[in-house]
Amino acid sequence: MKYIISFFLAFGSVLLHAQELSYYLPQHITYNKSIPTPASVIGHQVGEWHVTHDRLVQYMRALAAAAPERIQLHETGRTYESRPQLLLIITSAKNQQRLEQIRQQHLLLSDASQSAKLDLTQMPAVVWQGFSIHGNEPSGANASLLTAYYLAAAQGPEIEQLLDQVVVLFDPSFNPDGLNRFATWVNQHKSKTVVTDPNSREYSEVWPGGRFNHYWFDLNRDWLPAQHVESRNRLKWFHDWKPNILTDHHEMGSNASFFFQPGVPSRVNPLTPEKNQALTAKIATFHAKYLDQIGSLYYTKEGYDDFYYGKGSTYPDVQGCIGILFEQASSRGHAQQTVNGVLKFPFTIRNQFVTTLSTLEAAQKLRIELLEFQRGFFADVAKESLGFATKAFVYGDQQDPWKNAIFTEMLLRHNIDVYALNEDIQTDEGLIRKESGYVVPLQQQQHRLIRSIFERQLTYKDSLFYDVTAWTMPLAFGLPVTSLTAAQYNSRVTGTSVTKPTFPTGEVEGGKSNYAYAFSWVPFMAPRLLHELQDMGVVCKVAAAPFSTVRMNQSRNFTYGTIVIPVSQQRYDADKLYEIIRAAAIRNGVPVQHISTGLSDGGIDLGSNKLLPLYKPQVALLVGSGVSATDAGEVWHLLDQRFEMPMTHLDLTAFNRVDLARYTTLVMVSGNYDAIQKEKLKTWVQSGGVLIALEDAIRWCSENGILNLSFKRNEARMDSTLTYKYADKENRDGAQQLTGAIFRAGLDLTHPLGYGYQRPYVDLFKQSNVFLEKPKNVYAMPLYYADKPLLSGYVTKENYARVKQSAATVVQSVGTGRVIAIADNPNFRAFWLGGTKLFLNAIFFGKLIDAGSARADE
Repeated sequence: MKYIISFFLAFGSVLLHAQELSYYLPQHITYNKSIPTPASVIGHQVGEWHVTHDRLVQYMRALAAAAPERIQLHETGRTYESRPQLLLIITSAKNQQRLEQIRQQHLLLSDASQSAKLDLTQMPAVVWQGFSIHGNEPSGANASLLTAYYLAAAQGPEIEQLLDQVVVLFDPSFNPDGLNRFATWVNQHKSKTVVTDPNSREYSEVWPGGRFNHYWFDLNRDWLPAQHVESRNRLKWFHDWKPNILTDHHEMGSNASFFFQPGVPSRVNPLTPEKNQALTAKIATFHAKYLDQIGSLYYTKEGYDDFYYGKGSTYPDVQGCIGILFEQASSRGHAQQTVNGVLKFPFTIRNQFVTTLSTLEAAQKLRIELLEFQRGFFADVAKESLGFATKAFVYGDQQDPWKNAIFTEMLLRHNIDVYALNEDIQTDEGLIRKESGYVVPLQQQQHRLIRSIFERQLTYKDSLFYDVTAWTMPLAFGLPVTSLTAAQYNSRVTGTSVTKPTFPTGEVEGGKSNYAYAFSWVPFMAPRLLHELQDMGVVCKVAAAPFSTVRMNQSRNFTYGTIVIPVSQQRYDADKLYEIIRAAAIRNGVPVQHISTGLSDGGIDLGSNKLLPLYKPQVALLVGSGVSATDAGEVWHLLDQRFEMPMTHLDLTAFNRVDLARYTTLVMVSGNYDAIQKEKLKTWVQSGGVLIALEDAIRWCSENGILNLSFKRNEARMDSTLTYKYADKENRDGAQQLTGAIFRAGLDLTHPLGYGYQRPYVDLFKQSNVFLEKPKNVYAMPLYYADKPLLSGYVTKENYARVKQSAATVVQSVGTGRVIAIADNPNFRAFWLGGTKLFLNAIFFGKLIDAGSARADE
């Protein structure tokens, strides 16, 4: 009986009474009764239910209408699901009247040639407060209701002085789609008498969960790549204002307490100045004071770091701003039993709310110091860039202007100055021609961010990281790049300023043909062009050997992977076919060549059996519980957004009952697939299907008899003659995790998986512990790591030994089908465009890989 009673107390139900505003708000302040409270608009008290995004927007619009003297409301853009992204600019009536003047003056802090003469005593600090970039970390967005109400309704000299001295840029939801998904889930499963059992369905949202955006991406990793609309909309306003503080309100495990930065000192990016961390620590004393007043526990120097500049709390640190991460233990619903007792949703909201107030007080009290820091940051950058050995980076791919444009567009989003290249530059990896090259000088405001984007890093103070340790963008994009010293860099190198990217245009060069057309597989959008033509029923072939033709007395060379369209084999007449091809070439920005004869000037002729027929791929991605949502989202986003290819989301729960014969290709990203019938999958492959397995999915396929592969083991051993401290175990174990480094893999350009690449290597991002032994069949390994593959990032010597001389990709025949095992993630975070061709080749050409070359080891 005693056990039963204890269990009921621990996991029974509780009546969760709605908390009045008095539970959250400071009581020594009066509030304007004409300002609507949250409950009067959203229909419930804050914390009684999880606010849905539509109601959150409704309330913010109501506040802006009720308090126009304090609030400007802007819709910064729309999410993938067309939800509005809002930014409220909140400050005093006096500041609102001269807001544009304040903004322009504030931007001068980042101009070292102008900032010294600014009078900081008359300048407000600018604070960006942002909430719940992970949609299932909702206490932040729900706390935004309270903070917005407080800033609109609070009265008296204290709030007036605050609003005179601070401009608040207020983003109530960084991730509207994810927030709405999560709120809908937990509200659907809330009982009248709230159940606190963590096993209840309310606390176990279905896959993929509300953490992510529409495409299942972690938006808190996208500040630097900016591959998603939510990030792009936000960045424009960030750089329009360049705030002094940016707060990023998150949640963590339910059994924790509350975290705020500075975080782990040894895990700060070396490009972040020490003064940044000193100010972060000073601001932390305000948070501590506010949390002490309500009795909340917290910690500040464990677990989290400031290394990767793609996070919301770290990106500001390279902009003369102070980024601050808050992490609240999550109720993950309305009230959940934890090791610390029942954690109620209103309590989590209150902690987030009081730290919004502590941040604003810190901004007000430290205003001059924050403004001086930002001015000093850019003044130091100006001096640093003058003495820095590298004067500019030059990049550009003559054969692939698409990647040039996408990369340039990314740089411009960060207010990085880019110029056209004015003369050819020779690099170790080939010539960068002025017609397709770009120059990024280091002597500019974004000097440190540029270095973060372009430089490789191999030395680190610490061996533990919360996120990736390398993100060198030219390597990720697969772009030729070089650096210029003072001796190499002069005025002749730099051409005109680039203000917007130049995306390529396509055309049928040579006009209509009655014989054939061809286009290179090198351009980034060539797969989109091929798919569009296949969708129109155009018969296409791929060249498995080079050839050349002559047109107008000029030789044109076509290499492996060239797509050939024979006119005589089409269902369209020559005129209609030309119209289709020309329209598609223009739309996809890929040039198509007129070919008038099948007799080649060199190489194979166009009737050769080396011109292999292509079939339109029908792709299904296995998704569902146990599958990595972010990895799956990367595949979805790639095919849908970039290449406009439809793809089936095949849930694991449906796999066993569907007819797989309709699919040519199945994709398995990292995950556990025990829910599916392995024999059904194997039979499908044996019958001619192409299975693409990435990272941990390879291990599952191997363990279940679909692949015949061996894995390199970790040879790290603890020395039994030494003693080890128990307290050090977590750090030692954590250091063995490969959190993300960049390695160069050798590539066979004649292999179908190598089609479209110009250099015999691919730079890949590795964050898995999948290390493949080289197969005995050397033709089954088109991609491999040699003796010195590390380019950038942290890796232990034990893991590095396993990477060396390992297979990066293995292809095996299974019956008449193929299994393509890619040990790493070629689609990482939607910006690893250097791996895109590898993945698309597996989809379009996987079935064409010779069976003998893919025979498993005997």
